[in-house]
Amino acid sequence: MASLQLRLTQPFFSLGRYVMLLAKAFTSLGEFGLYRKNLFVQMVRTGIDSIPIVALAAAFSGAVTTVQTAYQLVSPLIPKSTIGAVVVPSLIMELGAVVTGFILAGRVGARIAAELGTMRVTEQIDALEAMGLNSVGYLIVPRVMAGVLMFPVLYVSACFVGISGGLLAAEISGAVAIGEFIQGARDYYLPFGPYFGLIKSFVFGFVITSISCYMGYFTEGGAEGVGRSTTQAAVISCVYILLSDLVLAIVLL
Repeated sequence: MASLQLRLTQPFFSLGRYVMLLAKAFTSLGEFGLYRKNLFVQMVRTGIDSIPIVALAAAFSGAVTTVQTAYQLVSPLIPKSTIGAVVVPSLIMELGAVVTGFILAGRVGARIAAELGTMRVTEQIDALEAMGLNSVGYLIVPRVMAGVLMFPVLYVSACFVGISGGLLAAEISGAVAIGEFIQGARDYYLPFGPYFGLIKSFVFGFVITSISCYMGYFTEGGAEGVGRSTTQAAVISCVYILLSDLVLAIVLL
């Protein structure tokens, strides 16, 4: 009975602890001098170091979307320019942000959880507190801010590379001429599309980094606990990326 009660209350306990951690982090924003250097380091690790893998995934996403769209649009009644009208909005409004989010959940989220988890089980966080430092302000705020600031940069890069990959695939496969591809994209361009993608990128950056920081900061159980926190950070981040993607689509579109 006690075990069942613990399982039922655990999600509410975790949610409350997560909210309290974020509240403490937001109250530490005034201490910018404490984590300024760490912020720039995290921006490089989160953003600059992630560009190659994000660009690779975006290029293949754009190429595959173009080829599959061309495969489905086999009717002579449908102009080939429709391929560009489908591929470009798909990348700008959905794939650019979601694919990048999944990659960062595995690459950045897991790294953050592993770093903070290791610091927790080796008592380095306790040592920072004993020295009088605000561990939340020093460790968590720079990582969350780096995610929020750099994710839009990665999103824009992913869209640019993804569209370029789609153009290249269209030219190589002969599915549609580049001019027709671009014309279709221009004819069906939605001005709100890039803004919607940027909003999602800010939200995804916050979701990934805040969840990963929470999982790492409250790690228990030694090396096994670090591995468990790392896995949970990546998996839970992906789940909440999908959930927030749905909520934003319902609210904003």
